[in-house]
Amino acid sequence: MSNLRSGFVTLVGRPNVGKSSLVNGFFQRKLLIVSEKPQTTRNRIRCIYTDNDAQIVFCDTPGIHEPKHRLGEVMLKAAIQAVKGVDLVLFVVDAAKGFGKPEMQVAQILSAARCKTFLVINKIDLVEEQRRRLILEKAGKRCEFQKAFFTCAITGHGLNTLLEEIKENLPEGPMFYPENMLTDRALSFQVSEIVREKIFLLTQEEVPHCTAVIVDSIQKRPNGTLYIPATIYVERSSQKGIVIGKNGSMIKQIGTLARAEIEELLDCKVYLDLHVKVKKKWREKDFIILNEVGMRDDLDT
Repeated sequence: MSNLRSGFVTLVGRPNVGKSSLVNGFFQRKLLIVSEKPQTTRNRIRCIYTDNDAQIVFCDTPGIHEPKHRLGEVMLKAAIQAVKGVDLVLFVVDAAKGFGKPEMQVAQILSAARCKTFLVINKIDLVEEQRRRLILEKAGKRCEFQKAFFTCAITGHGLNTLLEEIKENLPEGPMFYPENMLTDRALSFQVSEIVREKIFLLTQEEVPHCTAVIVDSIQKRPNGTLYIPATIYVERSSQKGIVIGKNGSMIKQIGTLARAEIEELLDCKVYLDLHVKVKKKWREKDFIILNEVGMRDDLDT
């Protein structure tokens, strides 16, 4: 690859603006879990896009928000750290919600980091043209950015243009990761994220945010199938009852949906063995969420 451009690009914004959906759109496949519920992403996740022209390391981050517990503080810190030392930041704004207080907080963080920034106004299918322009005008008065883009991650509108502009704004340099590598996360993390996404999809109110999923091991059996035992942690016994469901109906549904996606990811048969445990106030623990080994050590002590 001659004249290859390479670099790190971080996406930031308030919760549920479509950062993960944008990354999935760039790859035209699902790499990151998504949900209509806010704060689905809990940690920095790197996805590696490579073609003949460039290698772009996209860093998805938790939504910028006012933390209500230790987990929230860790998520906020992870998002702030992710904008330091990168080649480009995509400041993602929800067109329907506009440029409000959370965006002001993001603007302050980016101003302090002094990083090259693209403004990405996403979900433009939800608003009229005049609304989009008003957001752009307000953003221009509140933060500095090199260029602005209007996108819809769901339909793919504007993604190709944005992707080409990202390439043009990265320095020439070598690849940071092997050409066929898509994420820097371990398989156990990817599996835990898939299970957690199904919990977000199927449960309501506070339950999704009070759950953590830890993959205990991944074992290959003689017949070629994978045995994956995993533990779902909740904070209260009532939440455990909801996740299990009447006669085990909910956890069976979670497992069925998750297993199908894991099998598609790995192209092999999977036996997913889910269990639910109560760990009171686990979100107040001083650990970075979804760091599988570190989190498990903390929970089991």
